[in-house]
Amino acid sequence: MIYIRSFFANLFFYTILGLGCVFCPIVALFPEKYTLFYWDRIIMPSSLYFVKLFAGLKLEFRGTEHISKEPMVYAGKHESALETYAFTQPVPTVCYVLKKELTYIPFFGWAQHFYGMVPVDRKGGAKAMKNMLKEVKKRVDRNRPVVIFPEGTRCKPGTTKGYKSGFLFVAENLGLKVVPVAVNTGLFWAKNSFLRYSGTAVFEFMEPMIITKDTDKKEFMKELEDRIESKCKELNDEAIKKYPWVKKNLG
Repeated sequence: MIYIRSFFANLFFYTILGLGCVFCPIVALFPEKYTLFYWDRIIMPSSLYFVKLFAGLKLEFRGTEHISKEPMVYAGKHESALETYAFTQPVPTVCYVLKKELTYIPFFGWAQHFYGMVPVDRKGGAKAMKNMLKEVKKRVDRNRPVVIFPEGTRCKPGTTKGYKSGFLFVAENLGLKVVPVAVNTGLFWAKNSFLRYSGTAVFEFMEPMIITKDTDKKEFMKELEDRIESKCKELNDEAIKKYPWVKKNLG
């Protein structure tokens, strides 16, 4: 049964997402606010609705009192593709820092561009960092928040590939608070898996962290990682207790 539910959940999800990408260049002819509304309030809610309808996968956002109208950096755990789709629901207009290769994909990449994502050359060194800062500042000046995944790639629940501190360059220079975000999404929407498991995927926003030029970067990153990883463990344990069938996806 899970294969049938997953088939229809994926079919409707990716069909709507694909159509969204196809028509995005037309919507992008109008001011940016229309493109943001198009994705945040039409395409993504519609896509996620069918995942809930067919797969029984619901979303829960906790700690939303830590979400501010002022631009901030949301440093999130990255376990599945679900984060990249669902983040705009509690944090509308948020843009992501992503590897530039994703913007080369026809239609999908164009949609990333028109939405205002920030592509970065991971091998570009200091020049790439300065360009990222410049591009993020443009979004922040338009009052848009930013999402960065410090690990740089998806990790199985319960595992980590190490947190990278490059994003602190942006937070410090733009005077942005850093909001840690924990998830348990990988239990329900596993990396490179066709299956979508029923249950409640949780995004938990935690108290913002402040970085200044006097901040010890190593201590800051250690605290950030400890806060995110410990909260993820709590969310994983809670989910497995409620939905034991997802335990197989734990790393």
